[in-house]
Amino acid sequence: VAIRSGVHTGEVEFVGDNVRGLAVHETARVASVATAGEILVSATTKHLLAGSDLTFESAGTHELKGLGEARELFRLAATG
Repeated sequence: VAIRSGVHTGEVEFVGDNVRGLAVHETARVASVATAGEILVSATTKHLLAGSDLTFESAGTHELKGLGEARELFRLAATG
């Protein structure tokens, strides 16, 4: 089964068993752009992972529904 994943880093609010906030919406929008077998991350997440062993390549600039200006997303590059 091929899955797609989107990752964004930001503040969330816990209300009972629910998680909400702008970061939740942005994460969903990033995931919606990913294709099967792909992991996309926001620029925020990419910058926070600087110095890790992970490698990213640009996945282009995308309009994310309801979030205003276009944002560059990054694809987790396959290693080895």
